[in-house]
Amino acid sequence: MIFSHKLAGGALGMSTYEIIKLLIILLTIAGVAIAVMTVYRNITNKIRRFSQTFFGTPNLMDGWNRQADVLAETPKSVSSMTRIMEPQIMRDFPEFSWEEFKHKAENMLTSAFLAISANNPGRLVEASEDVKKQVTNIIESNRLNGVGETYSDIEIHQTEIANYQKIDGKCVITIQSAVGYLHYKMQDGKLVDGDKKRKTQTKYNMELVYIQDSDLTTLDNAVGTTCPNCGAPVKSLGHKFCEYCGLRITPVNVKVWSLHKFYEVDYNRS
Repeated sequence: MIFSHKLAGGALGMSTYEIIKLLIILLTIAGVAIAVMTVYRNITNKIRRFSQTFFGTPNLMDGWNRQADVLAETPKSVSSMTRIMEPQIMRDFPEFSWEEFKHKAENMLTSAFLAISANNPGRLVEASEDVKKQVTNIIESNRLNGVGETYSDIEIHQTEIANYQKIDGKCVITIQSAVGYLHYKMQDGKLVDGDKKRKTQTKYNMELVYIQDSDLTTLDNAVGTTCPNCGAPVKSLGHKFCEYCGLRITPVNVKVWSLHKFYEVDYNRS
């Protein structure tokens, strides 16, 4: 037996010690491989159980896609402060009609998406000069970068008052809408952002502004309410009387309120 070991070792150019050492290394590698496979199987089984529990399928990728499809059709929840804020607004502006301005805000937002898609600010409706500038800047930025931006299948699920503030010579009503749409950007024939098939569900804020004191506000093109008799600025709210000539001012017309801004709500700005 010793003789045969020596022959085998000699034939391989290895000593018996080296052969044993090699066998130990091979067995160690095999043991590690078995351990890795065992861990892999355990992790795979856990992933399958997790996917089955949360997505209803053992295939995680299928489950992820199913969840993405559900999220693509599930509207975002909005910050609904309408019941609290509307009475406060009505105390300051008894003639204020929330339903009217809600309709205007939704029309403006939808038209902004369509204007960007068509590269045509002229498609905007119910928009102030500030909103027109905002949309024009987006269109110009896309043009300079060779980007085609598309919004389609636009659906506004819910619109509510999110906040009401009186600051810097103006009254600001923040309106929030839950929006769903197909949105994507193309550059050089390639998709660079968004999804052509799966909807995006998001939220947008719009700022409805009434200029109370045009001398204090920092808004461009700000025009306050003036007395039609003497031309003096009217800076009180609600039912107004000119403090200079005493004339009763007709309740604020809807044209005094304007939509000055819209922006998507995210974690950095909500």
